Amino acid sequence: MTIALAGNANVGKSAIFNQLTGLEQTVGNWAGKTVELAEGYLSHHGKTVRIIDLPGTYSMSAYSIEETVARDFISRERPDAVVNVVDATALERNLALTLQLLDMDAPIAIALNMMDMAVKRGMDVDARKLSGLLGVPVVPVVATRGSGVHELVDGAFDAAERTGRARPAGYGPEVESRIAKLCAVLDKVELGYPRRWAAIKLLEGDDGIVEVARMANPGLVSAAKILSDELEGEHGEPAAVVVASERYAAAARIAAACQKFQRRPKPSLAERLDALAMHRFWGYVWAIGVSVLLIATVSLVGGWATALISGAFEGLNPGGGGFWAALAWNGAVVGFYSAIAVAFGFILPFYLILGLLEDFGYLPRLAYLMDRPCHLVGLHGKACMPLMLGLGCNVPACAGCRIMENKRDRYIATFLSTLVPCSARAVVVLGLVGVYLGFEWAVLIYILDFALIVGVGRLLNRLMPGSSAGLILEVPPYRAPSMKIVSRQAWARFRPFLATAVPLIVLGSVVIEGFYLAGYLGPVAELMSPVTVVWLGLPAFTGILLVLGTLRKEAALVLLSVVAGTTAIETVMTPLQMVVFAFVVMVYVPCVSTVAALVREVGWRSALGISAAEIGLAVLLGGLLYRVAGIFI
Repeated sequence: MTIALAGNANVGKSAIFNQLTGLEQTVGNWAGKTVELAEGYLSHHGKTVRIIDLPGTYSMSAYSIEETVARDFISRERPDAVVNVVDATALERNLALTLQLLDMDAPIAIALNMMDMAVKRGMDVDARKLSGLLGVPVVPVVATRGSGVHELVDGAFDAAERTGRARPAGYGPEVESRIAKLCAVLDKVELGYPRRWAAIKLLEGDDGIVEVARMANPGLVSAAKILSDELEGEHGEPAAVVVASERYAAAARIAAACQKFQRRPKPSLAERLDALAMHRFWGYVWAIGVSVLLIATVSLVGGWATALISGAFEGLNPGGGGFWAALAWNGAVVGFYSAIAVAFGFILPFYLILGLLEDFGYLPRLAYLMDRPCHLVGLHGKACMPLMLGLGCNVPACAGCRIMENKRDRYIATFLSTLVPCSARAVVVLGLVGVYLGFEWAVLIYILDFALIVGVGRLLNRLMPGSSAGLILEVPPYRAPSMKIVSRQAWARFRPFLATAVPLIVLGSVVIEGFYLAGYLGPVAELMSPVTVVWLGLPAFTGILLVLGTLRKEAALVLLSVVAGTTAIETVMTPLQMVVFAFVVMVYVPCVSTVAALVREVGWRSALGISAAEIGLAVLLGGLLYRVAGIFI
């Protein structure tokens, strides 16, 4: 059995998906599309159920890739049931999508989510009455706590077994009469879509459905155009606007019939918090404070974990031995515990804190604040979200730039996303500068990097002139983070690092130690010394790390002790060299995974151009930083 989760953005679909599937889930892309596909499984009453988390969407039109994916899956794949996740605090707006799902003749069950938030706001939503009006199962749910989730699956089974499909009263006599006429014609023409929904889309002039109809029966398109023109003549507005108005009016009637407002609550703590967090001045102060707190926390936790793990393993060092003993200990063992220290000391805490901010509802507010800075570099406001994804990993950030509407915006956003300090770069900055110099110096490097992003963006905006659109963003309510959900999401992000990066780092450590013992590292370091030593002022061995860092950025830090021959980094690098090295690693060519993503998104020529530009920026600015910062350090 297949159940699809459908709903607006920020209504709790992912929370329900995680509650249902736990860790039995996979994340990929929809075939031929650039939208993420989340799929999982559960066992319910002895039956295996496949759960598909559809992209968040506000309509079943095709104005975006997300809408196309959602509507094609429901209309063509015909899942056994569709769980429509509805925000109980914004019932009227959410029901507009519900009515479209009913028009598609989908077997739906409604998850009336955030019921706890509705109660706090003085709302009383009658789930039983809503079920009676729509003719579908309606289950009250609090997804963050898992309340009502299993009853929701029972509701989905009930929806799948129902033979009839109830729907609301309709969209008014003028619209319904035209829909009926088109449905009569569609009885004789097979378009591969639900009849009523196809009739509405033809009436609205939906380009995709009109093209399908033209190929099947050109006369159908002509008939739809006549009916659409009639409707426009009666109302003085395009037929699509008339249908949408009737739909929202129907949603308003249904919402009014099944919800009551017990009282007009006073401004809540969340509303007062928003007045600060989204203020045009204090909002940025708040954002800076949150960022500094994140950096400081990860630095402290990472430094403590690194010292603890390194100390535990150093006590086991047998010492002495020949080539193979040195290769085993300095290569394999040191590489392993260094990778584990970085993984559990820096990366996992970073993902946990990022997940807490995401689940709390702060990240969309940060995107709202960042809309104006994005316009400074000539970007569409949508670029905020993929750029913010880059804080976790640049690969999904590059893929996320596909939401930009034109090639110019996609290129600029993709370029800038590779400069966003991902978690791997954060490991280098926080694990080196944060631990040995203090988090305030790590903050300074972040400030320099963000200044570079703005500068590069403004330059690209001048070289590639064009216009940027505004940002329309739904800001979800604040919610108390669920540690169960946050920890699952953090583990899902963290698990690939353990599976791929740790073995790669251990292998790299063994290879480097082998080259060192064989005497091969010296010539490589000497070859790069005009750049690393003369211009950047770094120790010669850092050239090897810059090369290896292209595999995984965090490898530049993890393998530092291997190449330097000691875990006491402060004995082989000065504070100034640590700052310059961390900055260069943050800016220069992305890791190979990101380069591969660049090739996929913008082509190999542009990918090489971006990589070459970032190498040049890292070397040029790193040398300047060495000379300027040397005055203060």
